[in-house]
Amino acid sequence: MTTADFQRLSNFIWDVADLLRGLYRPPQYERVMLPMTVLRRFECVLSPSKKAVLAEYEKHRHKDSQLVDGILNNRAKDEDGRSLGFHNHSALDFQSLRGDPDNIGQNLISYISGFSENIRKIFEYFEFEKEIEKMAEADRLYLVVSRFAEIDLHPKTVDNITMGLVFEDLIRRFNEAANETAGDHFTPREVIRLMVNLLLALPRPRVIWDTI
Repeated sequence: MTTADFQRLSNFIWDVADLLRGLYRPPQYERVMLPMTVLRRFECVLSPSKKAVLAEYEKHRHKDSQLVDGILNNRAKDEDGRSLGFHNHSALDFQSLRGDPDNIGQNLISYISGFSENIRKIFEYFEFEKEIEKMAEADRLYLVVSRFAEIDLHPKTVDNITMGLVFEDLIRRFNEAANETAGDHFTPREVIRLMVNLLLALPRPRVIWDTI
C-alpha cells in the first residue's frame, strides 16, 4: 500500500469518527474508533476460516468453554494454513449487523462475545460495551458499523506495517484534537506495543496481555 493509500484509509476512518460529533468530544472519539478498527481488522483476519470455525463450534459447543476455545483457536487459520490462536464463533459479521438496524446494539455485543477469551479481554479493556450502548441510544451505532463494514482491512489489502501506521496516525489525531502540541504528544512504548499487536493480529494473541 502506498503512502497515498495509507492516508486515504486513515482519512476514511477519521471521517467515520465525525459521525460521533455532538455525542462525543473529538478527544473522546478514540473510545469508539480504536476498538472498531481493531474489531474490523480481526474480522478480516479471521475470514478465510470462518465457515470452518462455525462448523467446528457446532460439534463442540456443549463442552467446557476453555476446551472449546483451544479447539477453535487452532481451527482458525490464515490463508497459509497457520493457526491464528484466536477465533470468533458467532454467525454474525459486519454485513449481517448492518442488515438488522433495529437490533444493532445487542447484536454487536453478541458478536463480540463470540470471540475467544483472549480477544474478549481486549474489548473489556476498552470498556466497549458501554460505548456500544451509548451509541445505540443516540442512533449513531448503526451509522458507524455500516461505514466500518465498507473498509477492507484484510492483511492482503492492508499489510501489517500500514495497519500500524494507520493506528499511530489515529492516535496522533486524537491527541491533536485534545489541543496538545506536537511536543506534548507522547504515548508510552508499552501502550504502542499493545495496540499495534492488536491490529496486527499476532498468531499468539495471548502475548498481548503479557506486555501490559
